[in-house]
Amino acid sequence: MDTNGVISENTPISEAIRICPDAAAVLERHGMGCFACMAAAAETVGEGALMHGIDVEELLKELNAKCG
Repeated sequence: MDTNGVISENTPISEAIRICPDAAAVLERHGMGCFACMAAAAETVGEGALMHGIDVEELLKELNAKCG
């Protein structure tokens, strides 16, 4: 999360899920099952979105609506 308490593209996936368990369902809905893999500790939300061909802005909008 950034300093405003918002999930950003630079937030590690594992951190997003730690602070907001509902983030896992949002990520899964977007085809990102990676929240359960080893890479989630080092991979950011933005990197995961890029690797899965997901619009990062739409993903962040949904994550922050659910978790903010």
